[in-house]
Amino acid sequence: MVGEQGDGPRVVAVSRDGEHRFSKPLVDEVVLVEGWGIEGDAHAGTTVQHRSRVARDPSQPNLRQVHLIHAEVFDEVAAAGFHVEPGQMGENVTTRGVDLLGLPTGTVLHLGDSARVQVTGLRNPCQQINDFEPGLLRAVLGRADDGSVERKGGVMSIVLAGGTVRPGDGIRVELPAGEPQPLQPV
Repeated sequence: MVGEQGDGPRVVAVSRDGEHRFSKPLVDEVVLVEGWGIEGDAHAGTTVQHRSRVARDPSQPNLRQVHLIHAEVFDEVAAAGFHVEPGQMGENVTTRGVDLLGLPTGTVLHLGDSARVQVTGLRNPCQQINDFEPGLLRAVLGRADDGSVERKGGVMSIVLAGGTVRPGDGIRVELPAGEPQPLQPV
């Protein structure tokens, strides 16, 4: 359920939940389905599945099929006194060794042997994070030197190619061609 430490970018843990809950239980593997998301996860689908977004416009394309978060953020919030483990912030894939927040929009992440996801934007941390652990929202929302908001809740993506992803799988980063476009909340 949680992968071993190793060299290079890798998957640390995978999670899914068929219900709309904040945290997702760890599983031994997840199956990514092209254009759909994670098999058996409540956020899978071609159109938006996030409840507040469905209420606004259920026909929007689902740019949030797979949520990835970097385990390094758990280390960062631990220094502020919070204890967060993989899956607890609602992510499907917990990574280590990839600067997810620094990737440009459109980056393709190769997960394991065959799965590929395309990064669509930043997760916008919400009040549910404080419901999980009071004060945690402030720890995952910071301010950059220029005063802009830093969202540290991971990235969202769509599935380009299906496959099985397990803890310990390697990750390869494929940057998009052209001028890099910074990530925006989706």
